[in-house]
Amino acid sequence: MTDAPMKLLIDTDPGVDDAMAILFAARHPGIELVGLTSVFGNVTVAQATRNALALVERAGLSCPVAEGAGAPLVLPPFEPSAHVHGPEGFGAMPAPRPAGRALDEDAADFMIRMARDHAGELVLCPVGPITNVAEAIQRDPEFARNVKQIVFMGGALDVRGNVTPYAEANTWHDPHALDLVLGSGADVLMVGLDVTLQVLLEAGDFDRLAALCPGDGGWLRDMAGFYLDFYRSIGLTGCGLHDPMAVIACLRPDLFTIEYTPLEVVCDGDEIGRTRRSARPDRVAVGVCTDCDAAAVEALFYAPFDEA
Repeated sequence: MTDAPMKLLIDTDPGVDDAMAILFAARHPGIELVGLTSVFGNVTVAQATRNALALVERAGLSCPVAEGAGAPLVLPPFEPSAHVHGPEGFGAMPAPRPAGRALDEDAADFMIRMARDHAGELVLCPVGPITNVAEAIQRDPEFARNVKQIVFMGGALDVRGNVTPYAEANTWHDPHALDLVLGSGADVLMVGLDVTLQVLLEAGDFDRLAALCPGDGGWLRDMAGFYLDFYRSIGLTGCGLHDPMAVIACLRPDLFTIEYTPLEVVCDGDEIGRTRRSARPDRVAVGVCTDCDAAAVEALFYAPFDEA
């Protein structure tokens, strides 16, 4: 008897690496993707919703999409990261035109309902600013206990940030939201820059992806050129496996070295967005990925795309 697929909800701001993560999840036999929720970040929330709907259609899925937060909990709104992910989120590609539409229910309420319907089973994987998750926790006192685990892409514990010397982008976009999630008592695993930059995909790796899977892999290769140009501009030979690695950590935490420690987020001043170990008495330990088997993680990313 085989184990049932993991019930996964991805909270996303697509985004090139978001697209990589979502198509990986859609193709992996060990994952049942029960929904996508959208959030501001790489793009506006309206663009994120549109792109999420396009990804669902591309993957041939019937899972719902719920639109979420367009701005942080406390901070003023941010401009999208168009210089990183392109003006529409998919590199230099034009805006997609999905046929479907989002639910009338907003992201936080959809998360709450899914967590209740699948209590103790639902794994939540936020790969953008974690605002929607914080709102769900604020609205429903049972939410943090209903979800099986929250595995988020964000933060930088013992390495330099990628927006400031201290802050990773998702955390910097809504530090108050992440601090709330870290203090919620939920089972949380942080997949941050400590590990996601240990696997870099270069242009040749996207060619390999396209050779393995001409449809989805070729599409990802075509959108990745803009993204790779950004990484070259900051001195890296390839893009980090950021969002896909968070999904991989949901499936295979054994591929990671995990430290369990209370965490907090700096919410003001020069170090805003910094994730650091905490001595606060109200904090319980959460998991932080501090190292990984990079070769095994990379191999696992390619596996669902191999159509040989």
